[in-house]
Amino acid sequence: MENVLTKENHSKYEFPDINWENAFENENFLKVFSSDILEEYIVKKRWYGGKASTLKYIEIIDFFKLKSTRNTYYGALIEVNFKEAFFQHYFMPLAFMSEKDLDTKTTIANVTIGNTQGYLVDALHQEDFRKTLFDNIISNKNTRGSKLLFHKGSFLENEKYESSRFMGLEQSNTSIVFNEKHVLKIFRRIYPAVNPDYEISRFLTERMHFPNSPAYSGSINMQGPEGMITLGLMQELVANQGDAWNFTLEKIDKIFKIIAKKNIDLKNLPDINLFVRLKTKDIPAQIIDWVGLSFFQSIQKLALRTAEMHIALGSDIHETAFTPTTYNGDYSVWLKNRLLYQFQNRLNIIENRMYELRGLSLKLAHKFLDNKKLVRKRFVDFDWTKMKSERIRIHGDYHLGQILVNGDDFYILDFEGEPESTIRDRKVKQPPLKDVAGLFRSYHYAIFATIFSNPDKYKLEQEELFFAGDILYKYIVGVFLDVYVEKVQSENLNIGYNQEIEFLLKYCLLEKAVYELGYELNSRPSWAVIPLSGIQSIMEY
Repeated sequence: MENVLTKENHSKYEFPDINWENAFENENFLKVFSSDILEEYIVKKRWYGGKASTLKYIEIIDFFKLKSTRNTYYGALIEVNFKEAFFQHYFMPLAFMSEKDLDTKTTIANVTIGNTQGYLVDALHQEDFRKTLFDNIISNKNTRGSKLLFHKGSFLENEKYESSRFMGLEQSNTSIVFNEKHVLKIFRRIYPAVNPDYEISRFLTERMHFPNSPAYSGSINMQGPEGMITLGLMQELVANQGDAWNFTLEKIDKIFKIIAKKNIDLKNLPDINLFVRLKTKDIPAQIIDWVGLSFFQSIQKLALRTAEMHIALGSDIHETAFTPTTYNGDYSVWLKNRLLYQFQNRLNIIENRMYELRGLSLKLAHKFLDNKKLVRKRFVDFDWTKMKSERIRIHGDYHLGQILVNGDDFYILDFEGEPESTIRDRKVKQPPLKDVAGLFRSYHYAIFATIFSNPDKYKLEQEELFFAGDILYKYIVGVFLDVYVEKVQSENLNIGYNQEIEFLLKYCLLEKAVYELGYELNSRPSWAVIPLSGIQSIMEY
């Protein structure tokens, strides 16, 4: 799962006057662990989100002790302070193991505690620790006075631990598969609040019985200094053939290949306006011949599942956190402040990174800067008094990578929200069309990423591929909207009428494209052309 580190690479640390049972009560151990050991270790981890900033110092702000029949483990809450005057919190489960008891070659440090020589390791790499977590969830084990709160989902049957393994590469969180039936996601970056992924997943399963999201089966929370903190979320392991992003890329690749194979005359493809709703029976024969009916049917199915998710999130009138609400002045101020701050941040980034852009990217970047006042005005022009629809809790970071493909069906996961947003912002009720706009941006990405990643594959000029991609995108949007709008309106979820729907979609599409611009400029500037082209098409400048 991680790069293997040889133990000889680590400095040796000695703590002769303590034992592991009281290590976290010893000031000298905490000082050496947080400054010398952790600072070297944490910056190398994939889940560490501070790589673009300068680490100042690390503090252990809280911890818990968890015992198995074999070992004592610690869970440390780490505060990483940066020279840029902000901080982040992380969760680090720890074990002290002798050479013979190690389950991993990946160690944190070579240490001697008391008379015992061994290694500090991430406890998740020890099977005994993973088994202890699973057993405590299954048994709903909660000890009086303990900071930890284990919870077993109401749909989870009693079962015994059989096996555990890491799932995929470690990213911002660490996922562990238990008994090939459950996935426990350990949150590495933590917040002094209940995580929205836990909150929404449990709500969808236990209150709304929503079937197209991995069922909530358990959780681990901790009473921290400022309130309850979510450390882990366990859900069912859904059989799947991968995510909808790769599924869509494969489909679009075939769609572009067919242009040359069938000698399709692109100029004769019937074009439509963006946001025109279409049933499959109304799609022109030339488009069906080019794209294929099955692709549009998959879009219809995803539109239905998205609508059902929003209906579930917006139909509870008893639980305040999920009760629909109207627009008001407070929301308008929050929205504009947030977007204008984000927009200014993107302007600063693009001005500083302009030298890295080439060709079309550079041309579009100049257009973006030339039209910055228009973009800013579009954000400012949000008038809440004209909004007749309702706001609900939403997914918040909805894109094709957050959706699993299971046969001809889809499962929606990862309700944590946008990584850039604060935990409070992620829980603000917003228009469900923001999720729809996020998915549309994801389809736009899939189309244009296919074009930019395969410049010589399709025997067509790039301008011809842009033309075909733009038409394809409009039909995807039209087919999706027809199913989505009809379903949510039939269940009385108030998303407004046509004019308001179109306004909110354009507004949210622009918000998403500006958000994406920052990510691309910081991570892969060559892809900045995709959000920049999206902003241009939305603004029509």
